[in-house]
Amino acid sequence: MERQEFGYARSYFYVRALGLLALCTFVVFFLAVQTVTPAEWLAVIGAILVAYIVIVGLSPLLTKHVLLRSRLILRQGWYFRTIIPLDATESIGPWDGDPKRGLRISSARHILYVVGSGENLVSIRLREARRFPQVLFLRAKEIVFDVDDRDAFLTAIEGRLSAGPATRAHKVHIPPPEKRRSLPPIQPERADADFRR
Repeated sequence: MERQEFGYARSYFYVRALGLLALCTFVVFFLAVQTVTPAEWLAVIGAILVAYIVIVGLSPLLTKHVLLRSRLILRQGWYFRTIIPLDATESIGPWDGDPKRGLRISSARHILYVVGSGENLVSIRLREARRFPQVLFLRAKEIVFDVDDRDAFLTAIEGRLSAGPATRAHKVHIPPPEKRRSLPPIQPERADADFRR
């Protein structure tokens, strides 16, 4: 089974990026026109706002969720990435409800929302609650996210789960070159030297 990528809805992130761009443009324009702000300060504030727009506003348009043989990597831009081993899940299935958009957590219900749309939602219930540093290290036992094609995603998950647990790779110690034993050199003067080439 190979790596599969699943996109998610982008319309929420387009609107958010445009809103952030308009807000940041207004702030810089206000500081430049209405106040006596040094040009260096405007440049620094502008650079910070541009970095914020790129990371929070535009980066969700560039990432996708990735399903591997034994784990799922959920992404939302460059600011959220989590790896969920499939054997650490209690259940995976469709989710119907009204989610919070963006990256949000419901600390009362212990649900992490990684959502860009209210359609094609999938829920992953974890065996144990875990902390997520992207939402102030709060705990969540369930993750709700959206994908472009929920049926294809759930079919791919079923295929991974029915294949059984993936075999874990073991590390093999390879000693450095100076500690490796080398084979004795071929001795050309021997009677069978022609056969050893």
